[in-house]
Amino acid sequence: VQLQASGGGLVQAGGSLRLSCAASGRTFSRYTMGWFRQAPGKEREFVGTIIWSGGRTYYADSVKGRFTVSRDNAKNTAYLQMSSLKPEDTAVYYCNARHTYSLTDYWGKGTQVTVSS
Repeated sequence: VQLQASGGGLVQAGGSLRLSCAASGRTFSRYTMGWFRQAPGKEREFVGTIIWSGGRTYYADSVKGRFTVSRDNAKNTAYLQMSSLKPEDTAVYYCNARHTYSLTDYWGKGTQVTVSS
């Protein structure tokens, strides 16, 4: 599967952005979709994930209550709605697809999110 993340940009603290992750292929619903981020000089970290059916989501403590992961299997797209953004949310955001059975991981190119104070 190929992934393409989009929707990043520059936003002021307290603002919102929605990232999208478009996936190729016809088996999108077999993948758990996740979002990760990497700030300059730091390791890539987990942000949130949503299982294949969309019925369950998990979040890093740092984004709980502010970020929401969702998916539309009919459109082969996952989303990351980010609200109440903080300067520390500045990072390159990556989407990830993990096959439900094989646990194979696929990564898309990142999209830059910059939050100004």
